[in-house]
Amino acid sequence: MKRRAFLKAVGSIATGGALGVQSILGGCEQATSTDKIEKVAGLPRRVLGRTGRKVSIVGFPGLALIHYDQNRCTAGIHSAFEKGVNYFDVAPAYGNGEAEIKMGIGLQGLERSRIFLACKTNMRDEEGARKELEQSLKRLKTDYFDLYQMHHLRWPEEVKQAMGPNGAFETFLKAKEQGKVKYLGFSAHTTKGALEAMKGFYFDTVMFPINFVEFFKMGFGQPVLELADKQGAAVLAIKPLSKGAWPEGVEKTRKWWYRTTETQEEVDLVMRFTLSQKRVVAGIPPSFLDLLDKAIVAGRSYRPVTESEMQKLREMAKTCESVFRREEEQVAHGGLIHEPVYPDSPHECCPCAYV
Repeated sequence: MKRRAFLKAVGSIATGGALGVQSILGGCEQATSTDKIEKVAGLPRRVLGRTGRKVSIVGFPGLALIHYDQNRCTAGIHSAFEKGVNYFDVAPAYGNGEAEIKMGIGLQGLERSRIFLACKTNMRDEEGARKELEQSLKRLKTDYFDLYQMHHLRWPEEVKQAMGPNGAFETFLKAKEQGKVKYLGFSAHTTKGALEAMKGFYFDTVMFPINFVEFFKMGFGQPVLELADKQGAAVLAIKPLSKGAWPEGVEKTRKWWYRTTETQEEVDLVMRFTLSQKRVVAGIPPSFLDLLDKAIVAGRSYRPVTESEMQKLREMAKTCESVFRREEEQVAHGGLIHEPVYPDSPHECCPCAYV
């Protein structure tokens, strides 16, 4: 089947700076000041691990689309593309399919070959994953995904189920053979969940929370980054703008399940931290279009984080609380998660998010 384009292609977008080969070999090393970094509309692109594909260092958070009407969603998608974003992330769990439907409509008018489209499934069985994949393809108005991922892995038992006989991973492999997906990955919220998946297969991408709070509070993310480096997997950082859990008594200035950095200065700093970690190729900001715009500004001015900035972040982290400590410790000690850790988290709305 001929792969369809997203209707009529828009004109070429501007490029900023001289095009050149980036020094990130498979996304594992950060460019030095003397290296030329490929940019599109001023936003750097990096090689996505062993896939060889180049993606923007800031990804579009599809979950953001649940907050806006279709016109605003379409405008946000096109604006991000014009600003150099080519990596678009979405999942059926986001708003019970609402985000996928809105993104499918919003991507119309953009040339499919210039979009790196990533989707996920929460299903752990083969048939459930197959149905969800087909549904997602329909909603996104495409017949292939550049990247397809197991979504929101937490405990080793569900990884074993997904990768065992009649598990979701069998759908992944068949879909790749059929040309419905190009590359395979997963997202995880616990170290044990991520490492169990990586032990079972050399995935092209690993999506994991990488931010200064979790990193300095409990070294969260370090074992995953180390194994990704050994395996040659690209890391897609989620929650890069997180300032951790909302402290008790602090007014929630944004209706979201964790606190985020808000000023451009802080966004610049925390994005530099995340994007400077080895194997991290891109960061996906929290699910609000205004924060996406700030992340793009940060991405355009990206440079490796300095030691003095690291020290500043260490001090900032002392005043923050981890979002992931509770489920990390519970899973690490062999327990299953019997109730939502954060009831207002969008990840908890799916029947398979907890057992």
